Amino acid sequence: MFKRTIGVFIILGAISCIFSNVIAQDTQYSQFYAAPLYLNPALTGASELTRVGVNYRNQWPGLDHNFNSYSAYIDHYIFDYNSGIGLIFNGSQESMANLSTNEIGLSYAYRLKLSEDMFFRIGGMVSYMQRDAFFSDLVFGTQIDIINGTIGGITDELNGVPIDSHYSFVDYSVGGMFYSNRIWLGASAHHISEPNTSFVEGQISKLPMKLSAQGGIKFDLGGGRRDYFTHAYSERSVSFAFNYKQQDPFNQLDVGAQFYLEPLVLGVWYRGLPTKNNLPNNESFIGLVGVSLESGLDIGYSYDATISKLGLKNSGGAHEISLTYTFLWGDAKSRNQRGRTIPCFKY
Repeated sequence: MFKRTIGVFIILGAISCIFSNVIAQDTQYSQFYAAPLYLNPALTGASELTRVGVNYRNQWPGLDHNFNSYSAYIDHYIFDYNSGIGLIFNGSQESMANLSTNEIGLSYAYRLKLSEDMFFRIGGMVSYMQRDAFFSDLVFGTQIDIINGTIGGITDELNGVPIDSHYSFVDYSVGGMFYSNRIWLGASAHHISEPNTSFVEGQISKLPMKLSAQGGIKFDLGGGRRDYFTHAYSERSVSFAFNYKQQDPFNQLDVGAQFYLEPLVLGVWYRGLPTKNNLPNNESFIGLVGVSLESGLDIGYSYDATISKLGLKNSGGAHEISLTYTFLWGDAKSRNQRGRTIPCFKY
């Protein structure tokens, strides 16, 4: 009970620090399995326990204007209804125009048993999103006096656009995932209504639908250390997985492997995909280290080493941290009712 209380305070403390001053936006996480509700609504309640988590990503800190992204969630599995329910907060900020997006969403997923070893989960999410921008720090070409080298305060580019702009809308996402004790394969669709995100009244700027597919396979390596008291063997496994995303006109593929030598987790990823013009799109190599404690607390850190033309020296790569705490809330007998949980990556 004490361990569970400490774990909850760690996670809730991180959440309060993040959302006390966050301004936010849609993003991608290298540790995408550590942001399960954000990745696919079908993963709501997938642990078949109660789960609380936070994610933070600082992208390209070497640039003058970088990107900070945040996410926090809680989900719970209801055994009597084979259902998972969840609540998620997302946010990110681009510093140049102070462009930010905040999101709060409610998600639901249902688990269907196909056979003794195969299951299918289907889920959906409805979100309320708000975009904010402050344009006073931007400099347009019409403001520059090329003779004197001065910058004026009058420009036509922002006609009809308030300096301090706000816009909100409702968004929808759906997803599904098939899995057994070794493999998983899922797909999700975000922004299915392609909502208008324009700050200019009467103008249309649709947010393109984002389609994604994720899957993988897990192998047990065996030979783990045996616990002196429980006589249980620690897990030793290796998993291979992918995550593909397409949001017109861009697409991207992450592929990688994760070694779980309980309690240590080590992972390596490659991000890149040829573009429509058959040009190389080598974005980054990603290294991950994490620890998965018996108390239910998982801590992960990853670093993206940029290999694109942007360059690691210029961009500074990307740092990412995740915290997840999973525990049993409710009747202790429910632990024995757990079905086959998804053998996904931890991060």
